[in-house]
Amino acid sequence: MLPDYRVRQRDYLLEILRALTEELDLPVLLTRILRITVEMLSGHAGFIALLDETQDWNIAVHQGLPEALYTYIEDWMATLPEDLGEDGARIPEMNKMLSDISMGMISSVGISMITRGQVIGQIYVFRNYRTTFSANDYSLLNSFANQAAIAVRNAKLYKEVLDHNLRVAALLDSVADGILILSPELKVTQVNAAFCKLINASPGSLIGRTYDEVLVWQGVKKGLPITEAMTFGWTRYPREEMFIEGDMTRWGGLAPLPVSINYAPLFNSDGQLLNIIASVRDITRHRTAEDLKTGFMSVISHELKTPIALIKGYASTLRRDDVKWDKAMVDESLAVIEDEADHLAAMVEDLLDATRLQAGGLALRASELDIDALVEDLLRKHTVHAEKKPLITHLPHDFPLVYADPTRINQLLSNLISNSLKYADAGPIEVDGEIFEDAVKLCISDHGPGFDPMDVPHAFDRFYRADHSTKTSKGTGLGLFLSKSIVEAHGGKIWIDENYKEGAKICFTLPRFFPKPL
Repeated sequence: MLPDYRVRQRDYLLEILRALTEELDLPVLLTRILRITVEMLSGHAGFIALLDETQDWNIAVHQGLPEALYTYIEDWMATLPEDLGEDGARIPEMNKMLSDISMGMISSVGISMITRGQVIGQIYVFRNYRTTFSANDYSLLNSFANQAAIAVRNAKLYKEVLDHNLRVAALLDSVADGILILSPELKVTQVNAAFCKLINASPGSLIGRTYDEVLVWQGVKKGLPITEAMTFGWTRYPREEMFIEGDMTRWGGLAPLPVSINYAPLFNSDGQLLNIIASVRDITRHRTAEDLKTGFMSVISHELKTPIALIKGYASTLRRDDVKWDKAMVDESLAVIEDEADHLAAMVEDLLDATRLQAGGLALRASELDIDALVEDLLRKHTVHAEKKPLITHLPHDFPLVYADPTRINQLLSNLISNSLKYADAGPIEVDGEIFEDAVKLCISDHGPGFDPMDVPHAFDRFYRADHSTKTSKGTGLGLFLSKSIVEAHGGKIWIDENYKEGAKICFTLPRFFPKPL
């Protein structure tokens, strides 16, 4: 039969072997290793120190040590070699230090933890009675330290993998585009939050599914299917051609989403395919912008052709030699030519303003401006065209001056009043105002069809025209875009009042004092 102490030693070694195979949480593992070591050597205290990335020693875990001892230990360890070796098993310097500082610990033993020829840490055990650690103690500690080093290395590697995965997950979730990571078998191994939001699904419902189950196309516009790229081993096509664009079906019955997907294969050093990264981007705005641009070009070509044709037609008529026109006919023709020329000039100016905005914003020439007088003047000018749509103002009698560009504010109000006159069949066009401490508010309302709720988010977009407006009126889709730009250039805000149910109501604010340049 084995002596009792041998049995205990065997049991300790079996426990560390279990720790080696069961525990991967580094702090828990180190605590367990230290406890077993202290008990195995009949100690009263101890600590484990690990080397950090800068090769400095740090106490990772301790047991039974007074806090006051830390400073002394860390200073002392800075003078030690990485590997204590056999001669370092008994540490006279440590024993002397313990005696000098009277911490109650009067003997110690320490040994390096080495795995794969690399020192990763040191284990120290202290006793509070005067004794000598035996050769058997050292041999046992050495065997134990070798096993402990393996366990610690595995736990550190596991932690590094976890940290790496956390960093990758954080990186993926910080990306605005949707990300799919696919296995060589085209199964989803990882997704980010952006993709889950795009497709309206949870990560748990996507992991493990095939690419074709997750990405179901309602219609493909252009590009290279991923299966075709894989058929040719990713070598036939350049990187810029590895994309596909179309309408992706979404879960939960939501409308399909226009997306563009770029593929990036990842290979190991042997050229084997490890993963495929699919970057999924919502191209709704791009698609909308392209549609708007196409629509704008169609509209503007028509809008330009019409006044040009009228001007040319009336001018040609007036030049005929075979007819003698009376003065009334000449005046009427010239009035038409003048109106259409003004219409052309206004369109050209809107286009120029839109171009200026794209290039860097509107230049303002601000001065003190009487909004009340400006509104009254505009109402008088527009009354000629108002017909059955009277123009009414409800500005407070004490409406203050604002510091603004008169030309631009005139353009803004003209746009909004003209829109109401254009789209309202009947009923008054009203201009209301409110005074606040630091701003004024104006609203132009009518009794027309109003804004469709689907159009409200896009009403101030460049070139945007609602479906009903394209059928009932002329225009370039720049009026509200320019109005918004003018207001924001002055430091104000503009919006559609969605609570107004009698027609359309657009409100904007202007600061009472022009903001100082940055």
